[in-house]
Amino acid sequence: MNAWAVVVAAGQGARSGLAENKIFFMIDGVSMLSRTLMALHAPGVFKGIVLVVAEGDADRVRDTLEEEGTDALVDRIVYGGATRQASVARGLSAVDMSADIIAVHDAARPFVTPEIIRAVLAGAEDTGSGVISTPMTDTIKQLDADGTVHTVDRDGLRAVQTPQAFDAKKLRLYHERAALEGFQATDEAMLFERYEGTVTLVQAPGAERNKKMTVPADFAANAAPQIHTGIGYDAHRLVEGRRLILCGVDVPHEKGLDGHSDADVAVHALMDALLGAACMGDIGQHFPDNDPKYKGISSMKLLEHVVRLLDDGGWRIVNVDIVIVAQRPKLRPYIDAMQANLRAALNTQFASVKATTTERMGFEGEEIGISAQAVASIARHC
Repeated sequence: MNAWAVVVAAGQGARSGLAENKIFFMIDGVSMLSRTLMALHAPGVFKGIVLVVAEGDADRVRDTLEEEGTDALVDRIVYGGATRQASVARGLSAVDMSADIIAVHDAARPFVTPEIIRAVLAGAEDTGSGVISTPMTDTIKQLDADGTVHTVDRDGLRAVQTPQAFDAKKLRLYHERAALEGFQATDEAMLFERYEGTVTLVQAPGAERNKKMTVPADFAANAAPQIHTGIGYDAHRLVEGRRLILCGVDVPHEKGLDGHSDADVAVHALMDALLGAACMGDIGQHFPDNDPKYKGISSMKLLEHVVRLLDDGGWRIVNVDIVIVAQRPKLRPYIDAMQANLRAALNTQFASVKATTTERMGFEGEEIGISAQAVASIARHC
């Protein structure tokens, strides 16, 4: 699958009540635009991302992405048109012609999850379209022209969001046809309904939080999130006959860490920090070292479970920082791979890994073992 994403950020967000374009609104110290780009990039499924911005915002967009370290996530920036549909069409023109699937996403939906992204792409791959949707929970009333009110059966109703993914050739074709006919759609699904007849609606975890930031209340709820912080520490003995695994990376060394699992000391410290921040206990409670099912298991698998626990508890990860203490081997060549593993698993670009020695003091300095410390910050989902 060769999938690309078009991110629409060309509107001004007039309903937000903000003094500036809402894409620059800061959430946990980073712009909403960067958060959206990081969320799309996290699953590693897109070959490229095209960003559509208002021409007047282009310089600030480039400066913001560079300052926040997210400029590398965007392959191309193009200017939007007079309408959303025109802006998407310009984005489509910048997508590589080899793409077979294109997903369109609103920059104002920064809380999209990897599960949502994978679900819409799977729908597009199977049927030519994949549109994330949620069941209606409110009672819906229809108001007629004469003032008569009718209750609508909500069982057959769905609210749709972005991202919406489609067969690339058809999406381009339907945009061209709509432009020729002067037809304006509210989203790409409406174009497919007009020219294809129907679309495939999909559901995925996290859709209830994938709301579009639109009105002042949406921004007020995210202006000052409650941050919880946890710390974690772990240490394991170095022994012969074991692989040395740190943050999921196999580090060449004559010894490895001893333990019931793969003994990934850095991930163990991280899991304790995350669980502590959410008051969910520690890894010994969740993964007992006398349980055979955890024998030799990858700690990255255990980390995935911890991330799900946090998500189910209404938490999202803001940032994490780990320091690994080891006299040998030198870990600098492997830090980038460690950080990449954690960022993918945690769905955040703010995962830092550092390494240090103890100048040959203590059990780390004597190469008896390796330790790690971690700090993690989490916040409530919106």
